[in-house]
Amino acid sequence: QLQLVESGGGLVQPGGSLRLSCAASGASLDYYGIGWFRQAPGKEREAVVCINSSGDYTEYGDSVKGRFTASRDNAKNTVYLQMNRLKPGDTAVYYCAAVNSVYAMCSATLYEYWGQGTQVTVSS
Repeated sequence: QLQLVESGGGLVQPGGSLRLSCAASGASLDYYGIGWFRQAPGKEREAVVCINSSGDYTEYGDSVKGRFTASRDNAKNTVYLQMNRLKPGDTAVYYCAAVNSVYAMCSATLYEYWGQGTQVTVSS
């Protein structure tokens, strides 16, 4: 059974950076597409980025394009989300999720496995 654990969240000032990690266990991520999603209080869950199994294709949400970068190291069974130029509007719980597909899939309903989430707070 694939399990995902996010880490790296925290409190950061506007304009700062954070790198989130999503470590997988129980199965190899080689054949899983990965998505990063976020949910702020009172708001719907939003797709941040989806990345295919090989890591050579990504699709970003409009609100994070040019600021966030997703990558993966399948040898370490870990996926990363580098977040730069953070804004207060980026404040949310961030989740990584996996789907048994080689493709990048950005619909949350398609994902089978979810981490517990990590809180990111952008505030001065």
